[in-house]
Amino acid sequence: MQRREFITLLGGAAALAWPLATRAQKGERVRRIGVLLPFDDESDPQVRQLWPVFTQRLPDLGWSEGRNIQFGVHLTGQNIERIRSGAAQLVASAPDLIVVWSNPGAAALKQATQTIPVVFAQVSDPVGEGIVVSLARPGGNITGFQNFETAIGGKWLELLREIAPGVRRVAVVYNQNIAANVAFLHTAEAASALMDIKVTAIDLHEAAAIEPALTAFARESNGGLIVSPNPLNTRNPEVLAKLAARLHLPAIYPFRLFVVSGGLVSYGFDTIEQQQGAATYVDRVLKGEKPADLPVQAPTKYQLVINLKAAQALGLDVSLQLQQRADEVID
Repeated sequence: MQRREFITLLGGAAALAWPLATRAQKGERVRRIGVLLPFDDESDPQVRQLWPVFTQRLPDLGWSEGRNIQFGVHLTGQNIERIRSGAAQLVASAPDLIVVWSNPGAAALKQATQTIPVVFAQVSDPVGEGIVVSLARPGGNITGFQNFETAIGGKWLELLREIAPGVRRVAVVYNQNIAANVAFLHTAEAASALMDIKVTAIDLHEAAAIEPALTAFARESNGGLIVSPNPLNTRNPEVLAKLAARLHLPAIYPFRLFVVSGGLVSYGFDTIEQQQGAATYVDRVLKGEKPADLPVQAPTKYQLVINLKAAQALGLDVSLQLQQRADEVID
């Protein structure tokens, strides 16, 4: 991705300085789309993978940057105050629509505006977070694409136990300030009673805390990890995957990028499908539909990815049946 594809808007300004656009065709209005992303810069793996998917879908729907749309992209990192400040600045700039990835960003925009249309992606449990009234009828100015349903916590535990039958203790690496992460923890706890597994919580908010927390957990044997989807975890896939391997902790992750980074197994929604869907919702809102009338979409497909090399390093024998069920097996 070339750097010019982003207009990085640093904190501190009262309003966005929108980039100069190529002159629109005569009579054609240029729509301004604000974007709030919970990453430090455009080099983040998720940004590099998913931003082009979103933007490349828009021309198919009649929207071209520099002709009839402009992007103002605000990269906030994971700091909650920067996210809130970014949301406030986006709203003050009065764009036609705002796109947001992440629960903290969507929650901040919920507080900042009740009028500017907002389309979210990669948001968990938007009802539980108070972002929308219901999935079928969002009821306000916000709608979008939910990434994980709360029951996924139990499914992650089930899959981890299947691939690593010796696991007796599982730590859920989560952020207690994200309601969906708390819900994942609770559904894992509920499922654990049927599997004779003890579930504990590791609440992390900064990268420096990852290694000491997981090292302390690994001091006892038969441990495993569930890594919840949140900005801190998705920003550090290699750190988490390599640390889990070194500490001999079988781990299940929410996204494929962790397994590509050396992690054992992931089970998550199709991120490409979701970004393409978000672009479709942006198109529909810009053409006059109301977010309140567009239902929040849940994933239609989940993908299971297994890293056999990581399994071998952990001394795990992945059954042929489980390999055949996987959408992708990395040797």
